[in-house]
Amino acid sequence: MSAIIIYLIVLVLLLAAELFYFRIADRFNIIDKPNERSSHNYITIRGGGVIWWVAALLYLLFNLSVTAGWFLAGITLIAGVSFVDDVKGLGQKMRLLFHLLAMSCAFYLAGVFGSYPWWAIVIGYVVFIGIVNAYNFMDGINGITGLYSIAVLASLQYVNLSYGNFVPPDLIWYPMIASLVFLFFNFRKRARCFAGDVGSVGIAFWIVTLLLILIIKTENLIWIGFLMVYGIDTVITILHRIYLKQNIMEAHRLHFYQILANEKKIPHRLVSLIYFTVQLLCSALIILFYPVLGWGIFVILLLLLMGLYMIKFPMMNAKKCDVC
Repeated sequence: MSAIIIYLIVLVLLLAAELFYFRIADRFNIIDKPNERSSHNYITIRGGGVIWWVAALLYLLFNLSVTAGWFLAGITLIAGVSFVDDVKGLGQKMRLLFHLLAMSCAFYLAGVFGSYPWWAIVIGYVVFIGIVNAYNFMDGINGITGLYSIAVLASLQYVNLSYGNFVPPDLIWYPMIASLVFLFFNFRKRARCFAGDVGSVGIAFWIVTLLLILIIKTENLIWIGFLMVYGIDTVITILHRIYLKQNIMEAHRLHFYQILANEKKIPHRLVSLIYFTVQLLCSALIILFYPVLGWGIFVILLLLLMGLYMIKFPMMNAKKCDVC
């Protein structure tokens, strides 16, 4: 059976799985109700991002291997606890426990254990679990998670196919197909579904695992630049909230994309396309110029994006920030 036929089968199965989930969500009232911090104003099905877990299951079924088994175990742990949190809520300690277990699966796949000192592994847990949660926090408007994930995955696949496979290509094609299916229902003026924590955390774990494997195999941290746009938005927003003496663990509307969508009334889908395009451009420049400029290209892009991000501050006054 040719690869194209397999991908078409996967596409159809994922579409069917998403539609089936909609029936379950309707039956058990798994919905997202808007509140004062939301970027939407209508009730929508929550958890449509479960499609990325289904893609991982299909990957195992079509590519039976120990690697696929460990990966499915990791994404099941982290997406499973997130789904329960979506439905009825869980404490932070329980979520953290499952995140640690899931990341241990990713570390095992990347060959971290036994290759690095304990303190480096601890730092790795902190950094990569932090990235997963930051990715989750960035999921707030129609299309942003699906489009941004495609930008990151496409960059990873380019490196994978051009410079020697660091993972089997299907381990990247499958989440890309799932992202397209999710976007079919989410990238609309009125979305049919939202990703929920199960989706944003699930695809974040998938991306983090791929990045970790690439970084370990190439012994190069430059690839973290494939998450540069989200990273800058998250870090500067955290610093901004600390300056405002806000609880950084509570929901808010201070991310740049939220200000563009909520305060400046720029259409959600346009904001999502901007984030997608800027990240894709950054990734392309890193791939193109790293052999010549080294880490210089990373620093240049970092400074440019930080400068662009600062545009958000004149868009809002301190009084408004205190109630955001």
